[in-house]
Amino acid sequence: MNHPDQIAVSIDALYVATVEICRPPNNYFDTSLITDLADVFARLDEDEACRAIVLCSEGRHFCAGANLGGTGNAQQLEAGQGGDLYREAVRIFSGALPVVAAVQGAAIGGGLGLACAADFRVASPRSRFVANFSLLGFHHGFGLTVTLPRIVGNQHAQSMLYTGRRVTGDEALAIGLCDRLVEPELIRAEAQDMAAEIARAAPLAVRSIRETLRGGLAAQVREATLREDAEQERLRETIDFTEGIAATADRRVPRFVGR
Repeated sequence: MNHPDQIAVSIDALYVATVEICRPPNNYFDTSLITDLADVFARLDEDEACRAIVLCSEGRHFCAGANLGGTGNAQQLEAGQGGDLYREAVRIFSGALPVVAAVQGAAIGGGLGLACAADFRVASPRSRFVANFSLLGFHHGFGLTVTLPRIVGNQHAQSMLYTGRRVTGDEALAIGLCDRLVEPELIRAEAQDMAAEIARAAPLAVRSIRETLRGGLAAQVREATLREDAEQERLRETIDFTEGIAATADRRVPRFVGR
């Protein structure tokens, strides 16, 4: 790992690894974080003491997406580095171990994409899931083209992506975006219980079943992110993208003009 201070890893006696993103309170991500996360997953794949992973974050939000007020994903995408980020993201999808995401607070934009890379999501009624790309005048990324319809169905995915609206924990449970709903203080414990339940099964069988069910998901995400990145590059040059970023920073309703 290049930046070991931004991810904490521990493995318990139940063969569950807890992988915690340490960029509180919002846990914005960029290429370096996704690279480190992919490195951690690759190492855990080879660790016989680990059979399942809990992906969680320190602080208020699971992952609030791009840091529009400073350095982060949006700025990297503006500099044309989205392809680098997505290449590293595909490595996460290529992992062999089941992943349970503990989603406290918000999973926004790319943070939603990261949550959807997991096999399961545990949330609370206070959690919210937001694909806010259209409100930025931008195209979605992180393979959501593939993962979101796969999880919630095409109609719900279209609704989220076209409008950029918030989905609460209760609605997320109803549409299948989260798998278990508990009180906020119990999210991580519930995710660990779910991972431990998986880890009690025969590990070789679980890996084999997961490979069958997920099939060519990583390859599908790789192909999808090529299109996503190209559209992000195109839309980055529009007036609407500039307006979307400015409106978000100013906390106001954007005034899009279609150019």
